[in-house]
Amino acid sequence: MKIGIDCRMYGPESTTGIGNYIKNLTSNLFLIDKKNDYILFMKDPIFSSFSLPGKKVKKVKIDFPWYSFAEQTAFLKILLEHKLDLIHFPQFNIPIFYPKKFIVTIHDITPKFFPGPNIKKSLVRRICYHKVFNSAVKKSKKIITVSNHTKNQIVKNFNTPKDKIKVIYLGIEEKFKLISNKKQITDLMSEYGISKPFIFYVGVWRDHKNLPNLVEAFDILKNHLNLDIQMVLGGNPDDRYPEIIKAVEKSKNRNDIIMPGFISENELPIFYNAAELFVLPSFCEGFGLVAIESLACGTPVASSNTTSVPEIIQDSGIYFNPENPKDIAAAIKNILTDREAYLSLKIRGMEHVKKYSWLNCAKKTLQVYQSV
Repeated sequence: MKIGIDCRMYGPESTTGIGNYIKNLTSNLFLIDKKNDYILFMKDPIFSSFSLPGKKVKKVKIDFPWYSFAEQTAFLKILLEHKLDLIHFPQFNIPIFYPKKFIVTIHDITPKFFPGPNIKKSLVRRICYHKVFNSAVKKSKKIITVSNHTKNQIVKNFNTPKDKIKVIYLGIEEKFKLISNKKQITDLMSEYGISKPFIFYVGVWRDHKNLPNLVEAFDILKNHLNLDIQMVLGGNPDDRYPEIIKAVEKSKNRNDIIMPGFISENELPIFYNAAELFVLPSFCEGFGLVAIESLACGTPVASSNTTSVPEIIQDSGIYFNPENPKDIAAAIKNILTDREAYLSLKIRGMEHVKKYSWLNCAKKTLQVYQSV
């Protein structure tokens, strides 16, 4: 077959979860599939820096942003010119008039519940989003989701047959592991002004990530529960969500909140290792890749009880009601002050995450290609 893959979001700097998904899926696909030909549709700067892994893989440079008019017209034209047997869209933003076979990965349906300011402010954008999403769900030959949580949401909200959806879990890169060189940790903490044990969050700064409630829970931990800790909020602040920065600025413990900005691939495993606890307070998560990355580094996870994360990490985490900052704070304190329970979670987590493999993800995805 001649298989296309939409790689416009390739790489961790593009859009955290989806970019990593594309990078790890494709690299493992090319290890196991020596029969099919692949065409990767990429934007710069990834196009220029991407090294082709063999003669069966080609790359095509395109410059069409996702969710754009050009995506629906110029990108469609290029796809038709390449006469693909199948294309994989790793996100729901598809050219809605593409007439040939495709599969789509839907990581979550967060925009349905948290559409973001761009969609909220524009009727045209709302109409376009619903049209594109519905087209992806209805016209695709197969839908891949990354958790049963997301699968059930799609079935419930879009009246989709269960047998059209294949759940394929994500994997963990080898770099996420315990670090034996403690100097790496002390150097990193010194560089970012971290002088106390800290709780850690990393990800996008959007409304569904529930960061204002996390900041309020941190204040409760400091002011009422007497924990002498710091908090690191990793990720770039987003001007479209000023309420997050406002929450940090209003915090009585502002000096103990560290904001390092975007965290590089090299530094991320060190942050996980250095943290006492990883906290994921989201209202919506399709999988929760950061949670299993943290567990692989030996750092326990405290997470919302309403997302996919309980399915993914099971009894390797502790859970709280994301709507209630007091409950968030109580869960964090309970695990940080009970060393026996903490060590038990640490051991369980490192064992549990061995089940997640990017190679297995690629094998199961290739089976979907072949079935279609």
